[in-house]
Order: sequence, then C-alpha cells, then structure tokens
Amino acid sequence: MTETTQTHMTPQDDPYGAYQPKSPEVRAAMDALRGMRKDLIDDALVYRPLPPREPTGRITGRLKGRKREYATWSRHILVAAAGMVALLSATLPGNGSTDLLIGLFVLAPVLMTLVRPAAAFWLSLVSTTFVAAMGSAYGNWPWLPPSFISHLVVLTVVAIRTRPRTAAWMWLLTAAYGFVAETAFGWGHYDTNVAPMLVFSAIVLLVVTVRHIRREAEQEVTAQQTVTEHERSRRTLLEERTTIARELHDVVAHHMSVVAIQAEAAPYRVENPPEELEKAFATIRENAVAALTELRRVLGVVRAEDYEAPDAPQPTLADLDALLANVREAGVDVTKTVTGAVRELPQGVELSAYRMVQEALSNTLRHAPGASARVEIGYVLGGLGLRIVNDPPPNPALIKPSPGAGHGITGMRERVTMLDGEMTAEPTPAGGYEVTVFLPVAVTEGGA
Repeated sequence: MTETTQTHMTPQDDPYGAYQPKSPEVRAAMDALRGMRKDLIDDALVYRPLPPREPTGRITGRLKGRKREYATWSRHILVAAAGMVALLSATLPGNGSTDLLIGLFVLAPVLMTLVRPAAAFWLSLVSTTFVAAMGSAYGNWPWLPPSFISHLVVLTVVAIRTRPRTAAWMWLLTAAYGFVAETAFGWGHYDTNVAPMLVFSAIVLLVVTVRHIRREAEQEVTAQQTVTEHERSRRTLLEERTTIARELHDVVAHHMSVVAIQAEAAPYRVENPPEELEKAFATIRENAVAALTELRRVLGVVRAEDYEAPDAPQPTLADLDALLANVREAGVDVTKTVTGAVRELPQGVELSAYRMVQEALSNTLRHAPGASARVEIGYVLGGLGLRIVNDPPPNPALIKPSPGAGHGITGMRERVTMLDGEMTAEPTPAGGYEVTVFLPVAVTEGGA
C-alpha cells in the first residue's frame, strides 16, 4: 500500500518519491530526511503554544489561591527566566546600544520556543550569525556567550516539546553550522567553541531524549495495564456467568427431567384415558425431552473440560446451617437470624441466596480473619432479603488478611442482576463490611 501511495505522489508532494531505493540503509536514510523535513521545515511555522501546567504535582497540588495560579505558568516563567539570563549576559561588556541589540537577538528565539518550537531553532541559528557579526568585544566563535546560552536553552526547550528524532536533527544541524562557521568564516578567531557546544548540547539532548523514552514507556505500560485490567475484569465476569450457568443448568435439568417423567407416567394413572389426553401428555414429554437435550447441548459449550456434574442436588437455604457450622469451625463466630414466614422459594432463588451467603462469609474469612459475622434472612411478601455483615478484625496489625481473586462481589452482582434484584456492598462505619441483597419472587395464587 505504501508503494502505491508513493507511485501516485507527485514530486511537489514528496521530492524523494521519484527515487525508490532497494537498499534498506538508503531507504532508512530517505525516511530520516522525510522526518527532518516534516519536523523542522514543514512544521516550522506551526502555532503550538505551550499550555499551562495542571497543578497536580506533590507540591503544586497543595498550593492555593494566587500561588496555585502562578504554578500553572511555572514553565513559561522558567523559559522567560532563562532568556533573561542570556539577555543579561549580553550587557556585560558595556557597549551600550549594541549590547542591548544583541540581548534582544538572543532573547527572541528563547521566547519563540513557547509558541513555535521548530521556528525558534532556525531563528536561534540566524540570531547566532547576527550576534557573531556584531559582537566584536567577544573572543568566542561562532557562539558568543549570550548566543551560547540562548542556543542551549532553545535546544533544550524544543527537544522537550517535540520528539527524540527532532532532537537528533537539531544536534546534527548545529554541528553542521559550527563546522561551516569554523572552517569557512573562522579565520582570525583562535578561540572557537564548536566542540564545547556540541558536547554540552549532546549531554542535554541525551538527558531529554532519555526522559522522553522513559515517559513513553511509562505511558505504554499504563495503557497495557489498563487493557490487562479490563481483560481481567471481562474474564472474571465471563467465569462467574459460566459458573452460574452451570449451576442453573443442573437446576433446570432436574425440573425438566421431572416434567418428562411425570408426563410419561400420567396416562397410566387414569383408567381409560381419552386419546386426546394421551396425545397431550406425549407432546409434553417430547417437548420436555427436546428442551432438556437442547439445554444440555448449549450448556455443554460453557462447561470446562474437567467439569463434572455434581452428584448431589444444588444447595438451598435449608442447607445453610451446615455451611454456618463449617464457617464456625474455621474460626468465625457467625449467627443467623430468620424473620418472616419461611416458605419454599424457586430453586434458582434458593441456590443464588445460598451462594451469596457462602461468598460473603468466605470474604470475611479472607479479609477480616477472626471477626464475627451475622447472617439475616427475611422472608417478605415480594421476595427474599439477605444481609450479611461482619465486624472489623480484632487485631488487624497482627493478622494479615489473605488476598482474594476479586471474583466474589462480581459473582454476587451477576446473580442479583440475573434475578432482577438489588444489592449493595460497602464498608460499615465501624470498619467492617456489609452486603445487602433483595431477590424478588413473584407471588403465586394461594401463596403466602
């Protein structure tokens, strides 16, 4: 696709497009020249004002009032201060108006870095030439002391505001400028400072480049961590939904099997049943078997390869006492309170309620070892209410909580969402944790 684009590109758009080298080295050099043209020529006059700094640092974040407002302009003030240093260094010889003019020449490119970074670099080279021609009182060549300071500041600010590739090109162009100025116009000047400029600028640009690379690496790691965390949350959600689907499969499969068996046996319980009745029961049985087969086929997709269907029926709230006994043996003083008229609920609601109590108590064991817990179950007209609350651990400094996988709350919310219920899970003012759940249950005719 790149070759097609270059084939249709005119020489006015890309002067290097007419020649397509096959050598990787030459092609890399051509790409580098394109990058230099893009960064320092095409974008030279692009208006890029330096934005104010957000006061979110460790020190600036604590400032208030006018100090906080000044902190947002700290980078602009720092650049302006560096320009003033270059301007003041131009007034040291004491040549009057000439020194002031030199000071303005060295100040201009520094200030331009705040609005047009690439243009500031070229202006700095032009300023260096004019200052060298006017500054006869100085002995350095080609960078007089004010120009030396100004050019270093310009290189630093532009490198910070652009990319490492631009920093490399600025250093090479600075070296080329120094070489030409020293060889072609350096007669009569024995104190040249091309080498010091190249050494100091290389050190500064290297530090800035390392800073750029480190920041890009940190941003990439942060982005990767964000993606990983998102994928982990998504995988956790899918795992919890898979677990719920497996359990509900066992519940629904049991009921469908009962329907099929009762439909098959029903005609034999009636003496001389009508033919229509036999056909109706046969249809019910066929539909129940077909639904059971389809259910097993669909749920088989989400089953793990090593998953084995449980031999015993899925637990209900009637099995809660055995669960609490096991938790007490693990060291948690847990109590149970039941209010309302106890009645049999749909098996999906019973199973989900049992699992949520189980997970909440498991969280207590992991995150608040040694703390006491309370389980409150309320049977109301419109459904079932649950409240599981634990106290803070008695000795948090001596007992280190066991880290969990972070799936518990997610799984409980999935169960509640599936049953159109409501749930809150939050710390208590005393330092413990509380989970409150309401699962709606439709009231049947004649039900309590």
